[in-house]
Amino acid sequence: MSSYNPFFKTIRQAMPEMRKSEVKVAVYVLDNAESVVHMRIVDLAQESMVSEPTIVRFCRALGLNGFQEFKVRLAQSNSMMPVLGQFAINGDDSGAQIVKKIFDTSISQIIKVSNYLDDLQFSDAVKALEKSKRVEFYGFGASGAVALDGMHKFFRLQFASVAYSDPHMQSMSAATLEKNDVVIAISQSGRTKDLLHSMKVAQQQGAKVITLSPPNTPVSNQADIPIYVHINEDTDVFTPMTSRIAHLLVIDCLAVGVAQSKGPEFREHLSRITNSLSNLRLSDSDSETD
Repeated sequence: MSSYNPFFKTIRQAMPEMRKSEVKVAVYVLDNAESVVHMRIVDLAQESMVSEPTIVRFCRALGLNGFQEFKVRLAQSNSMMPVLGQFAINGDDSGAQIVKKIFDTSISQIIKVSNYLDDLQFSDAVKALEKSKRVEFYGFGASGAVALDGMHKFFRLQFASVAYSDPHMQSMSAATLEKNDVVIAISQSGRTKDLLHSMKVAQQQGAKVITLSPPNTPVSNQADIPIYVHINEDTDVFTPMTSRIAHLLVIDCLAVGVAQSKGPEFREHLSRITNSLSNLRLSDSDSETD
């Protein structure tokens, strides 16, 4: 069964032209499509914290006649998606149940992120990166680990690349950026105060800021090029898991997009890097034991 959902893409592409209240509805629908299809208009208005006329305007922004046509389209789109379990660990879950819940939920959420990504946002981000020679990655906590991975990916692509998860280092480094430099700011919540400060400093220097964060949040709203990555996960007990994987995948996509733009001759450079590591690994004969 295909995991591609064209109706989700229609919603996502319409979001930049929507009012903020309509964007709230769009975000709620994309995150809760399975339950929304059974809601009345008053229920959706209440859950997304908007008025009923806003729901009607949201439907019309999608080119639909009204709420009933929207529900039909949503039900059709839901039938195209694989049904996977939700991540809710119970105290008596076995090891096999834990593994299944985490994997099923991660797969389901990553499919949602894939449907959520905007082609234009992604293309704009790749173009900004193509013009840059210096790329910095900013993130805190679990996002800091993603930033380190991004630094590794773009270092291989001949960028002056560095990752910072300390707010003072971010701010000082951002103050040294120049026009055409790029910051990739990563936030699971989209509301990190220190990250917003570092982004502002970088923008004051003329650098472009690409964000990986949920839509309609302070971080995405402040970005020059927002890439929306929105995953509902309980972080009260567990550190962010699926969102971290989704952020890593988006950075992989950006890296491949930039590498592709450099042309086939760039593969020789990547091959030299790979070959330079060969002496650091044990060969099959070296690892054999008596």
